[in-house]
Formats: sequence, structure tokens, C-alpha cells
Amino acid sequence: MNDAASAAPSQRALIVVDVQPTFCEGGELAVDGGNKVAGDVAAYVAAHRDRYEIVVTTQDWHIDPGEHFSDQPDFVDSWPPHGIAGTPDAELHPALSDLHPDVSVKKGQYAHGYSGFEGTDSDGRTLEQALRDARIEAVDVVGLVESHCVKRTALDAVGLGLATRVLTDLTIPVSPEQGEQARAELAAAGVELTPSTAR
Repeated sequence: MNDAASAAPSQRALIVVDVQPTFCEGGELAVDGGNKVAGDVAAYVAAHRDRYEIVVTTQDWHIDPGEHFSDQPDFVDSWPPHGIAGTPDAELHPALSDLHPDVSVKKGQYAHGYSGFEGTDSDGRTLEQALRDARIEAVDVVGLVESHCVKRTALDAVGLGLATRVLTDLTIPVSPEQGEQARAELAAAGVELTPSTAR
């Protein structure tokens, strides 16, 4: 075994960020291409789940997120209502119906909640605690959207010392410009940007 292989982390998690109808075509805060990302993520997990110790999903699950919601949003710090707790559009995308995540994190109940690391699972564990409990050393991050919640989740992951990759063909930004900015921020922080086909 070569040095690179022997040094590779043995415990890897996949974090599927906010793949919810609210962010897909027809949803309250739709991104063009969201439904395709949902289908592509589902197909990737079905084919490659054995690469991961655990699969985690995150969901925007807003109850009263304060200034995060606005009737006159600036689309920077405030947004139209979306990911409203208990509504169908806040559930996982139907394409993920067979995903059966090992950990499900809900975030943003009373705050912005961009990063998955701001949420908790049904046992009250933070995402960090859930990953530590599973002895995770590395994460791959996919989902919606690259320029916001995927970026924030990946930045928090690498900040916690986890070897972090964003699988670039399994996410999409709000706009090409914001995607370019997000990838620059991620690369500068030490996040690896790679297509899933290179794995």
C-alpha cells in the first residue's frame, strides 16, 4: 500500500445538505437545476453508499427564524419564507425517499441556520457530535446550494479539522458568479473541490 493510501482517513461521512423541494423548481426559494441535483445525489448514494461510514442529511426547518425571513428580502441576509417546518416542501426531496440516512439534522428553527453544524438530530446531538460519535475523520459535502448552505457546512467541517471535500457535480450555486466566489472561499480554506466521478 502506498503512502497516500495508508494516510487516507478510514472513516468518511457523506453530508447531504438541504436537498428539499423548497430549493427546487416549484419551491419557495427555487434554484434552477435543483431537481437534477436531487436525482443525481440519490443515484450517487445508491451506487456508492459503501464508501461511507454514515450518510447524514440536513434540512432547513424554519419555525421563527427572525430576520432570515422578509417580505422584502435582499437575497443576501434575508429571504422569502422557505423551508417552513412541517410543510411538504421542507421534507427531504422525493428523489431521496430510498436514502434512509443514518443521521438527520434539522437546522434554522429560530436562526439563519446556513451550516449543517448549527442543527441537531432527533436526539439533540449537534452534527459535530454525531460525526464524533461515528469516529468520522473526513466528509464529502453535496446538495443545495453550493454558494450558501453547502459552502457554510463545508467551511465549518474543515474548521473542525475534518478532511473535507465538496463533490462539485452534486451541488449547484444560486448563480455562476456566487458559485465562483464560493469555490474560491472553499479552496482558500483547504476544502478539496472534486467531481464525484474522480472518487
